[in-house]
Amino acid sequence: MLIHPTHEMLTALGLTGMARAFAEMAQNPEARSLTHEEWLGLLLDRETTLRRQKRFDTRARAACLRQQACIEDIDFRAERGLDRALMMSLAGCDYIRRHHNVLITGPCGVGKSWLACALGERACREDFSVAYHRMPRLLAALALARGDGRHARLLKALGRVDLLILDDWGPEQLDADQRRDILEIVEDRHGRRSTIVTSQAPIEAWYDLVGNPTVADAVLDRLVHNAHRIALTGESLRKRARQTIAA
Repeated sequence: MLIHPTHEMLTALGLTGMARAFAEMAQNPEARSLTHEEWLGLLLDRETTLRRQKRFDTRARAACLRQQACIEDIDFRAERGLDRALMMSLAGCDYIRRHHNVLITGPCGVGKSWLACALGERACREDFSVAYHRMPRLLAALALARGDGRHARLLKALGRVDLLILDDWGPEQLDADQRRDILEIVEDRHGRRSTIVTSQAPIEAWYDLVGNPTVADAVLDRLVHNAHRIALTGESLRKRARQTIAA
């Protein structure tokens, strides 16, 4: 068997996963009993797995998620009002395919950002594009972009990503420019893409956070009407962790 030329051809064609699997199987005596179809199937499986992992790595780097989190690590034992059935449903990412939103509210420290990042990580694994932004920094970046000519390009990028995570909205009221920016973002994404918003303020208070009644109606109509709501309660998980360590 011409092992080395075949391996080199696979590498030259960019079939890295198949090349690695071929080299390993060629050195495994048990692989000699496999049929040609079984060999090919194993090579293709390795190539598919490697490409899927590379796509995930690319998506995850571009997402810039604040925390390393995944759905499998969610602690449903903590008393914070987290609905297991809802989270498992969201883990399937059908809400992204249907262009629905997710709104996560609750007091400081109960895991809002962590859950948002876990949903973002799962979306990356399902080959969706994801972008994470903390709202205060995003609004500041948009203000800066307005002055140097990048504003329209940044808004276009925000509108194009499959899942946009807007973390930590509030408690300050938006000014006029910020209201226009948020309206542009939700308008561009409405019915086309999905957005996750986290906030310490309950959804009922978001109207006042926007500040202008007309803009607030437009923003909340586009964010809330098709949204899955997660209202977390309970004590700060970070505070509980510090108490456990101290004990």
